[in-house]
Amino acid sequence: MTLFQRCTRLLAGGVLLLGVAVNAAAAARHALTLYDEPPKYPANFQHFAYVNPDAPKGGTLRQAGDGGFDSLNPFINKGVAADEIGLVYDTLTRRSLDEPFTEYGLLAEKIEKAADNGWVRFTLRPQARFHDGKPVTAADVVFTFETLMKDGAPQYRAYYADVEKAVAEGERTVRFVFRHKGNRELPLIVGQLPVFPKHAWAGREFNRTSLEPPLGSGPYRIAEVQAGRSIRYERVKDWWAKDLPVNRGQYNFDSLTVDYYRDNIVALEALKAGQFDFWVEKSAKNWATAYDSPAIHDGRLIKEEIVNHNPTGMQAFVFNLRRPQFQDARVREALGLLFDFEWTNRQLFHSSYVRTRSYFENSELAASGLPSPAELKLLEPWRNRLPPQVFSAEYQPPHSDGSGVLRDQRRRAFQLLQEAGWRLEKDRMVDTSGKPVTIEAMLAQIDFERVLLPYKRNLASLGIELQIRRVDVSQYTNRLRSRDFDLIVNNFAQSSSPGNEQREYWHSSSADDPGSRNFIGLKDPAIDALVEGLINADSRQSLIDHTRALDRVLQWGFYVIPNWHIKTWRVAHWNRFERPAVAPLYDIGLYTWWAKPGEPSAPVAAGESR
Repeated sequence: MTLFQRCTRLLAGGVLLLGVAVNAAAAARHALTLYDEPPKYPANFQHFAYVNPDAPKGGTLRQAGDGGFDSLNPFINKGVAADEIGLVYDTLTRRSLDEPFTEYGLLAEKIEKAADNGWVRFTLRPQARFHDGKPVTAADVVFTFETLMKDGAPQYRAYYADVEKAVAEGERTVRFVFRHKGNRELPLIVGQLPVFPKHAWAGREFNRTSLEPPLGSGPYRIAEVQAGRSIRYERVKDWWAKDLPVNRGQYNFDSLTVDYYRDNIVALEALKAGQFDFWVEKSAKNWATAYDSPAIHDGRLIKEEIVNHNPTGMQAFVFNLRRPQFQDARVREALGLLFDFEWTNRQLFHSSYVRTRSYFENSELAASGLPSPAELKLLEPWRNRLPPQVFSAEYQPPHSDGSGVLRDQRRRAFQLLQEAGWRLEKDRMVDTSGKPVTIEAMLAQIDFERVLLPYKRNLASLGIELQIRRVDVSQYTNRLRSRDFDLIVNNFAQSSSPGNEQREYWHSSSADDPGSRNFIGLKDPAIDALVEGLINADSRQSLIDHTRALDRVLQWGFYVIPNWHIKTWRVAHWNRFERPAVAPLYDIGLYTWWAKPGEPSAPVAAGESR
């Protein structure tokens, strides 16, 4: 995840004035770290520790997509982009998968930044090429940045809000000037910029959906498109960056395909039938009961759990505070009391999950106990605006005995609703205006219906109607962007180094942006201040303190009904692949895998000969 900074460098006749160079660049480097600590890999490293540098190339990896797609432009707020489209593009830097937040040069061979993080400069590699053979230049980088800020999805304007401008200082040198100093993450954020070819977009509209294969400089290009149904990528065998240390041992498959399925039940059956190769299972019920197949028993289809060291974030039922009925925190707390996680976990999930309590779960960033002195210092200026529990209690989600009977929680919920001005009339709950309460839960996947049905019964016991509305992916996306929903299921993903993306989640500046991830509609100056402090933290401990303080405010705001989490990836894959002995800490590392030499391009059914 990521953030921003600003500029100070004086020029005279194109020559740097030595007298003011003290606040210019530090020495050129091969990598960026958040707090300028040494990176794990030195300048002369040959490859990451989690790859096999001698992995053979070849074979096909087949995956499944969800729903469909109607665009090959993932950078705009229109259409549904195809999966894996990012593999077409190279970025200025590449993040390692075994460090919390370190980036190494990819398109950039050299990185410089101001001592005060006021600007960052990238010098491009002379061998960097687009797939048509033309060089990647500083003009392409500037074009990309300006295009995303003008015509890209709204999240880019929020993400790069503190970048004042991008300046081409030469054919291969580009400098990003920041509006403010002190944002340590912004140079790393800018390094994640994908680079488009300026010449390929001349005379064309960027802000429209298209199924025309784009030109990039990455490890794969698009080979075949069947609109909404499938997409196939082919490895660029003369890829300019294939031998760089950041890429060695990766992107080993000659071909990648993604076939789309309308729901996960059909997709799982297709996996077991050998129609695709790799699947991350998200359903505990399926994981426990749906893999009883001959392919599993004889080892052709492998089912395993891979440890996940990432923060699990917050998956939850998310309230839309733009709806008047959810603006009272007592109402939101009451509705949360009626979700019986313990019963749901036992009856539906085979007790596979743990209840989520923190927005930064599974990490040192999660708030626990009472606020520390450092957290109190951050929270105290906002005491009059914050719930008193932020200062006096540790948040815990409601807990039941798992019997399915919620007498105490229902009694407390009814009390809270009465305090908020709601009342029962003829067995129907009505709000402060006397209108019967109806809540629509919008879903794009059928899987969550079985979770919401028991919740629907619990709400009905207090006269509240829950309507479960399943829509297709396209309609879901459009309604999400227009904020036309009451309740959704969403996951606020987190990294080990949270930063600029927190603006997208919680900050007032993103609340009215269609396409931002501020689905809740938060506009709170206390939250804004904590987000800005988090972004501008000057040490790891300061980042932790700000994140924990933010976590407490979000928890006690009852903006969501927390769901559950698991600390592993549940993965099923056909036994046609090999992978490095060392796994990356913060990713499955799928693109470090390779096809077993001599294996067929599709699984062999039981009893068939090869």
